[in-house]
Amino acid sequence: MRLFQLGLMALLLYLQYLLWFGHNGIEDFSRLTKAVANHEQTNQQLNKRNKLLEADIQDLKLDLEGVEERARHELGMIKPGEVFYRVLPSKQSESKQ
Repeated sequence: MRLFQLGLMALLLYLQYLLWFGHNGIEDFSRLTKAVANHEQTNQQLNKRNKLLEADIQDLKLDLEGVEERARHELGMIKPGEVFYRVLPSKQSESKQ
């Protein structure tokens, strides 16, 4: 009978070890839970970025004002016949800063 109890105790200890430290145990579960949370956060950020890009694409497809605005601000283009003035700060105001 004593041998049977020792066998059961050894089995219990082995199962506890597997539960806490074995493959698919609590340690793996907590590590994977953290990884899933990080991936979900990254996916949310990427979804926001994708929505902004989709809105930009729709603006560019629907009207020419969006294309014109982008050309003016990002590429520095002007329409024929327009005059572009660029005001630079004076050297005195640069030295005060």
